[in-house]
Amino acid sequence: MELRQGVVMKGAAVEQVGQGIYCLDARYLKEGLACCYLVVEGSEVAIIETGTAHTVEAIASALGNLGLSLEAVRYVVPTHVHLDHAGGAGLLMQRCENATLVVHPRGVRHMVNPARLIEGVIAVYGEEVYASLYGELVPVPEARILSAGDGTLLQLGGRTLEIRHTPGHAEHHFCVWDAATKGWFSGDTFGLSYRLEELGGERLILPTTTPVQFNPDKLLDSLELLMSYDPQRMYLTHYSVLEQPAGYVQTLREQIRAWSQMALALEHSDDRERQIASQLNEMICERVRRQWPEANVSAIAEELRMDIELNAQGIEVWLRHSEQKEA
Repeated sequence: MELRQGVVMKGAAVEQVGQGIYCLDARYLKEGLACCYLVVEGSEVAIIETGTAHTVEAIASALGNLGLSLEAVRYVVPTHVHLDHAGGAGLLMQRCENATLVVHPRGVRHMVNPARLIEGVIAVYGEEVYASLYGELVPVPEARILSAGDGTLLQLGGRTLEIRHTPGHAEHHFCVWDAATKGWFSGDTFGLSYRLEELGGERLILPTTTPVQFNPDKLLDSLELLMSYDPQRMYLTHYSVLEQPAGYVQTLREQIRAWSQMALALEHSDDRERQIASQLNEMICERVRRQWPEANVSAIAEELRMDIELNAQGIEVWLRHSEQKEA
């Protein structure tokens, strides 16, 4: 298999990470944070994850550099409707006239009418930041959407992609299995693993527990589903290909359990989310100290600060939901 062959494209690069699979930086917030994948089989293309509306032009340029056009795109496949994964779907569908948008059944209504997605982001960040981060969210006609049930098979130029529902990060999440490379396009289910310079190319992996539908039990079950396929690689959205995932999955399991138990042990208070973030930061830093004694722990913690804060928010929302059910 040919790996990591760069193709220059308008100030960025598309990187070959598998047989007919190319990784493209979505340029979300900064480089190396989120990516999209182009799956090319014969004359047909599937785009897995869309980034934001700001990513669409880069996708078009990447296809052009591979000798393909937007007319070759058969499927646009966000793993879930969080905007760093699906924010560019509507604009991309406008440009890809022959494509079908493939979405989890729970996400279809948000693609047809993204008003609630927009309102939610503006409520948190404000209109100026929303426009800067995500651009325009364009509705997609329902007739062009495939509501993908668990086990749906997509045929791409003779290549089969299989959809499996994987709740835990979000109820509207699925992962995409590519039997040709024995790899999962895992969205946020298999966590995140950035290329941190401080670790000299080694990979630190963390779960993503961001708001608002984190559920540790469901996420653990989804990990078991992914591993039951004996995958050889995970095509992470955050970030790029992770080889030999069997060597990482136990770490994910342990963190999901430990983080949940830590949060459950905290008393309800107005600053519980801050306490969760502080505890997560210390747990992650301690793990880095054990595994990479020479690493600059402070620099790594700063790199991960946004993710730690978002994870704390998601865990706090899960705790509140759990408390409401018990009340």
